Amino acid sequence: GAQTETLRVGVVNVNRLLEQAPQFRAAMQALQEEFAPRQRELVAIQRSLQEKSDTYERDGAVMGAEERLSLEREIREKQRDFAREQSDLNEDANLRQNEELSKLQRSLLQEVQNFARSENYDLVVADALYFSSTIDITDDVLQALEDSYVRDNDGL
Repeated sequence: GAQTETLRVGVVNVNRLLEQAPQFRAAMQALQEEFAPRQRELVAIQRSLQEKSDTYERDGAVMGAEERLSLEREIREKQRDFAREQSDLNEDANLRQNEELSKLQRSLLQEVQNFARSENYDLVVADALYFSSTIDITDDVLQALEDSYVRDNDGL
C-alpha cells in the first residue's frame, strides 16, 4: 500500500545553476553592454586627467604662476569628476546587477518547479550537506534551462 511508495527526491546546486544557465550569461552580457558607454566615458576622463598630470609634471616648473594654478585647479576638478563618476557607475551597476539576479532567481525557481512537476518529484532541495550523485538533478535542470532559453530566443 502507501507505505511501500518511495519519495522521489532531487538536489539542485543553485550556484552552479546560476553560473551556468544561459539566462545568467545573457543577463550579464546585457548589463555589460548597458554600462559600456559610461565605462568608456570614465576611461576618457582618466585619460584626460593623465594628460593634464603629465603636462604638469613636464612643464610645471617653467609655467607662469597663473598658468600653473589654473592647471592644478583643472587636475583637482578632473580628479573629483572621476571619483564621482566612478562611484555613481559602481552604485548603478550594483543596483542593476541585483535587480537582474533577483529576476533570474525567480525564473530559476519557476524552472526548477516546472521540472520537478513534469518529472514527478516529491521534493527538490537547494544544496545539502550530503547527498548521493544519483539524486543530483542539477544537470537535468540546466538542460531544461538551456532548452527554454533556446525556445525563448528562437525568434532572434
